[in-house]
Amino acid sequence: MKFKEAIKHIDEQISQMLEEIEEEKIEEIINYFFQANNIFVYGAGRSGLVGKAFAIRLVHLGFPTFVIGETITKPVKKGDLVVLISGSGETIPVAMTAEIARRLGAKIISITANPDSHIARFADLVVILKPKEKKADLAPLGTLFEASAWIFLDGIIAELMAKKGESEESMKRRHATLE
Repeated sequence: MKFKEAIKHIDEQISQMLEEIEEEKIEEIINYFFQANNIFVYGAGRSGLVGKAFAIRLVHLGFPTFVIGETITKPVKKGDLVVLISGSGETIPVAMTAEIARRLGAKIISITANPDSHIARFADLVVILKPKEKKADLAPLGTLFEASAWIFLDGIIAELMAKKGESEESMKRRHATLE
């Protein structure tokens, strides 16, 4: 059955990608969040959806967080953190955002599958999520990147929860009440 084969392939590839990320890099990422005045998240397409899910969790943790491109997003300034998500690292609006954020003096974390990409070159810190083996019939287009980015960022949330001494209960108090 193709379904089971796809799940096995996706699981194996994501596990392999995430296991390669060094603890020192995670610690550096966590420090960026605590040093930032404001946090901005951006990605296009499915990467953008991953970014929005991450931004929601950051808000639940009490971080001042905005999604670039939303009408209520404040301006990026020096001392802010911009998290960019793009598998190719070349998606035009995300690449332009990297350039602008750098010019404004913000710190940039780029999450990409392409270490030589535009967003990687402008980043202060780069997280590479590149599958070792991609089977397009089991995980088409950017599935492996997007799924690994989602899980990676949820892992960052767990680390931020621990460092802030937050619990699910404390996060629930910041959860939307009008949905």
